[in-house]
Amino acid sequence: MVKLTSQKGSTLKEVFLKTNGSSSSIKNIGNLANSASVTLFFFVGFSRYPKVEIIIFVLCLLMHLLTLLGNMILISITILDSHLHTPMYFFLSNLSFLDIWYTSPALTPVLANFVSGRNTISFSGCAAQMYISLAMGSTECVLLSMMAYDRYVAICNPLRYPIIMNKRVCVQIAAGCWMTGCLTALMETVSVLQLSLCGNSIFNHFACEILAVLELVCVHISMVQLILLVITILLLPMPMLLIGVSYALILSNILRISSVDGRSKAFSTRAAHLTVVVLFYGTALFMHLKPSAVDSQETDKFMTSAYVALTPMLNPIIYSLQNKTRESSCEKIVD
Repeated sequence: MVKLTSQKGSTLKEVFLKTNGSSSSIKNIGNLANSASVTLFFFVGFSRYPKVEIIIFVLCLLMHLLTLLGNMILISITILDSHLHTPMYFFLSNLSFLDIWYTSPALTPVLANFVSGRNTISFSGCAAQMYISLAMGSTECVLLSMMAYDRYVAICNPLRYPIIMNKRVCVQIAAGCWMTGCLTALMETVSVLQLSLCGNSIFNHFACEILAVLELVCVHISMVQLILLVITILLLPMPMLLIGVSYALILSNILRISSVDGRSKAFSTRAAHLTVVVLFYGTALFMHLKPSAVDSQETDKFMTSAYVALTPMLNPIIYSLQNKTRESSCEKIVD
């Protein structure tokens, strides 16, 4: 359990006054600071930008609704249409499902706090939010690499594709992705929750993002940083390497297609997955492997919103736009 030592109430008041200025919130912080332990955390969020805060709220609300609607429609269509009971759409349904769970725990409290004006979260709520976010993000890292492998088999070995990627193998791959994501997230969450905080209960963030939580820690965290670095390398550069190799082999195979129209369609069908990979891995790599010289909590907030809200919203749109082209080109390649 996280151990919290109390600080003087005036210090917390001054910090929150600079970020929010709400007298009721200051009173609550003073009461918390005078107690033996802190059970509530306060989010600064985007309150430093009062002129655009309502715009950010509207954008978050729209992205959240589009994410839920788009991904639920994609899952429903995949289940109801027997023609889509293929490995590609099976993995895509898993991606849509985890995107719903990835964005909801982060954006729902943001929207609720904006309406209520509280900007708070309980300790248990913060721990749950951090774990779910890590688990879904880690699962997506592995799943995207497995989707690239699925496309490699479909393009480079189409005749054996139904045998290699049979139903049992697909279920095992998906289960492995989910287990890897959940277990690595559990390791990260437990390692962070073992640390002692210094009584500062104010996050300069809009969610319980793990890097924001570490900002409140006042003890030596070299071992935790090492654990996080190892897990980050396993979940970001290594899957990206697998994706890179898969696409290199796919490209080599596509270039052998004699028809110019066939090559063009084949390239376009890979564009959807590659676009999702660039959006997701690009922002995630910047967040977790960026040099300390460009470390900025304000930058982190906007980058986090990109891969927590923007990417899950765009995934179903990107794949839906490529749906008809993908089906026709797959037939072309097999022929």
